[in-house]
Amino acid sequence: MLYRFIMPTSLADTTFVVIDLETSGGSPASAGITEIGAVKVQAGVVLGEYESFINPGHSLPSFITSLTGITDEMLRDAPSIEHTLPSLLEFIGMHTQVIVVAHNAPFDIGFLKAAAIKAQIQWPPFHVIDTVRIARHVLTLDEVPNCQLSTLAKFFGTKNSPSHRALDDARATVEVLHGIIDRLGSHEITTIEALKKLNRQRSPRLM
Repeated sequence: MLYRFIMPTSLADTTFVVIDLETSGGSPASAGITEIGAVKVQAGVVLGEYESFINPGHSLPSFITSLTGITDEMLRDAPSIEHTLPSLLEFIGMHTQVIVVAHNAPFDIGFLKAAAIKAQIQWPPFHVIDTVRIARHVLTLDEVPNCQLSTLAKFFGTKNSPSHRALDDARATVEVLHGIIDRLGSHEITTIEALKKLNRQRSPRLM
């Protein structure tokens, strides 16, 4: 019997698609996506960016407008998520060829999966890395008091500052991801397979 040996994929050879959403609330059961930003990157090189407003089909709460600066007027002529999701999936690419990344990934991916169900589109089985979970493994409480995106961006000195706008935050998350990857070497994590394993492990810290 012949066995096929598959070489581990180095992090430098991995294509990441970093996604960030703005929404009209905290749950896809009662809120919708208002903006999507995504950045595709490999070995520190940006391969492409994606940005779109989304009309959630209802008025925005005032606190969301205050937080993001996004208004009902800005979304009035925007496409629905049902019309936007196919182009986003096309941008992301094949699930076998990319790793999806998000900061607090359960939130963003939860909204996207709910949108896919509503649009009757099958959500691909992407491997997802959560920069919050990974940061908790490689940064101590002495270094950062929490793993909020703004805190990590300040710690790593990112050029892009989080602003509660999707593409800005996706760009900042890319830089945070690169800062985290630089730290992973000391944990002997140099392949995407090892990173996936770390992403599944329970965090040593809760904040």
